[in-house]
This record gives sequence, C-alpha cells and structure tokens, in this order.
Amino acid sequence: QVQLVESGGGLVQPGGSLRLSCAASGSIFSIRSMGWYRQAPGKQREFVAAITIGGTTNYAGSVKGRFTISRDNFKNTVYLQMNSLKSEDTAVYYCYLDSGAPRSWGQGTQVTVSS
Repeated sequence: QVQLVESGGGLVQPGGSLRLSCAASGSIFSIRSMGWYRQAPGKQREFVAAITIGGTTNYAGSVKGRFTISRDNFKNTVYLQMNSLKSEDTAVYYCYLDSGAPRSWGQGTQVTVSS
C-alpha cells in the first residue's frame, strides 16, 4: 500500500507563490509518474501537472508558464512550484502516483488565493 502526504498549502495573495510537496512511502514499486490534480468548490477535479520517472513533464494549459513540477526520485517526493497565483487557482490540490497498481491519491492540501 502506498501513502502520499501533501504539504505546503495555505493562504496567499494574488501574484504570490507557494510550493507544494508530496512524499510517497510504503509499497512503492515501478513508479511511472506522479502529479497533481485540483478541485475547486462546486467543480470537478481537474488535471494540473505530471512528471514521469524519466522527467517528462505535462501541464494543464491554465497553469503552463506559472507552475513547475519537479521530482526527487531518491526521496520519492514530487513538488509543485506555483508562481503568479490567481484567485482561480484556489482549490484543494491532490497528489497522485501511478505504478503497476491502481492510482494512489493523497488526502489533499488547500490552496487559497485571496487578498
């Protein structure tokens, strides 16, 4: 079983920055990719960013150029650097991990962008 623990969420003003972290532990085998989704109140969960074991990244159009995903393979940790935050980035951010098993999800961390 895989456990994912997110951290780094909080309240930030528009234009500010936050860095999210997601640490994976437990029965981790053959990680293929890790990434982030988010869910705003009243909306469906949406893809934000992903990074493969080889380092290939993919971003949602709404965050491209503002968010950067990175990964420390030795620590089994993925990061999401979020810059130039907007009010529409307010959501609960969920980390995920893909391996040979069903996708694992973290518990989520709240990001609120407000003045």
